[in-house]
Amino acid sequence: MTEPELVDGADFAGRPDAFQRLWTPHRMVYIGGEGKPASDAEHHCPFCDIPKQSDRDGLIVSRGELAFTVLNLYPYNPGHLMVVPYRHVGDYTDLSADEAAEVALLTQRAMAALRAAARPQGFNIGMNQGTVGGAGIAAHLHQHVVPRWGGDMNFMPVIGQTRVLPQLLADAREQLAAHWPEA
Repeated sequence: MTEPELVDGADFAGRPDAFQRLWTPHRMVYIGGEGKPASDAEHHCPFCDIPKQSDRDGLIVSRGELAFTVLNLYPYNPGHLMVVPYRHVGDYTDLSADEAAEVALLTQRAMAALRAAARPQGFNIGMNQGTVGGAGIAAHLHQHVVPRWGGDMNFMPVIGQTRVLPQLLADAREQLAAHWPEA
């Protein structure tokens, strides 16, 4: 059997090389933008749809009166939570005082639950405002609560563009819900 002829170096498909590959085709939904609202319209907004599901199916850890806490479907780290107002609003300044207070309270509770369940050494907490500010879903405000551990940024995300998550999202939701502090 002869080697296929190279045309300008373009025929490398299927040839073995020294790289290992960790295929994550499920992320194409996120990369392709499926489910992201294109405007301020409430239809097809995942953050508007999630509260209509059961806690288990929606990965909801806690429900408040004006906001809820949910596991990120595309987490940066294990236990990556988001605090989301129920109302479809894209800018922090558009929150009512009561909504802003509940987002803050649920953020504190998320930190307490994560500390009890996973013992992180620190947190990244923040909101990305607008598409150019890094918001994956800019039309519906959400605050990230990302637990951090010393050494959690290894070569996989830096060089391999891959995140290694040691726990299934459903298991993380159960663990965090069990450690969620009462009012």
